[in-house]
Amino acid sequence: MDSKDWYLLQILHEEKNITRAAERMFISQPALTYRIRQLEEEFGVTILFRNKRGISFTPEGEYILDYARQMLLQLQKAKEHLAQLSHEVTGQLRLGVASNFAYYRLPRILRHFHEIYPKVQVNLYTGLSADMFHLLNNEQIHIAIIRSEYYWTEEKHLVDEEAMCIISSSEFAFAQIPQLPKINYKTDPKLKILLNSWWQEHFDTPPLVTMEVDNVEIAKEMVLNGLGYAIIPETCLKDSDQLHKSTLRWKTGQPVERKTWMMYANATTKLRPVQAFIEFVKEHVSPDRKRGE
Repeated sequence: MDSKDWYLLQILHEEKNITRAAERMFISQPALTYRIRQLEEEFGVTILFRNKRGISFTPEGEYILDYARQMLLQLQKAKEHLAQLSHEVTGQLRLGVASNFAYYRLPRILRHFHEIYPKVQVNLYTGLSADMFHLLNNEQIHIAIIRSEYYWTEEKHLVDEEAMCIISSSEFAFAQIPQLPKINYKTDPKLKILLNSWWQEHFDTPPLVTMEVDNVEIAKEMVLNGLGYAIIPETCLKDSDQLHKSTLRWKTGQPVERKTWMMYANATTKLRPVQAFIEFVKEHVSPDRKRGE
């Protein structure tokens, strides 16, 4: 069993389908199936079994999969340590970034970072903040850039503070909001809690949710076509968006905001790519409410 087998097992677990796993590994399905049989003979156990949805791991297979994951992690750490022996800033940087930040701000940040450190290979993961925080806790990434507050005992740096706002295709009175159709989109649970708190502070009835869409951009298009209103982070608005915007405020008059944090473990700062990215973000990315910085 070698590193190719470790990677094979990880891909199989992610895809839960032999055909898709073979495609990702650029090998034929029979070749992959043959290698699985060889591994099962080597360990004397059944690793996989087929079901209606594809494949699942047996308890023995799960144990071997966990071993494979640990070995892949140790291999990556060995490569990173060897890269440290060079005087150049080179090697891998594993980032986990909240989806909206990744879409609206990260590309420019990475472009400028790559101009300074062209030999750093960035491996990027995006998704909900909760998922990125999970990757950070499991040491699958070096740095997480996530929104809202998460309990983290090690290093973190404030990257952004953004106001939440209501967008609509036309103006309306504040008191009308509970009667208007609301367009929801998939987002982090902590943002839902924040927005629910704001709603309950101002209204006695629940919102009239008429649409549940996949992301902010779809919600914006629905709003643009007069199908309702949405509550989104100000960062997600562009100058070209022809939408009416109103900042959410608490009864105290303060805007409803959420913070974006860069989080990382102290031990990872010994890696040159990680240290370089942290310093770059601290110097070039500061909290501000202006879009298109």
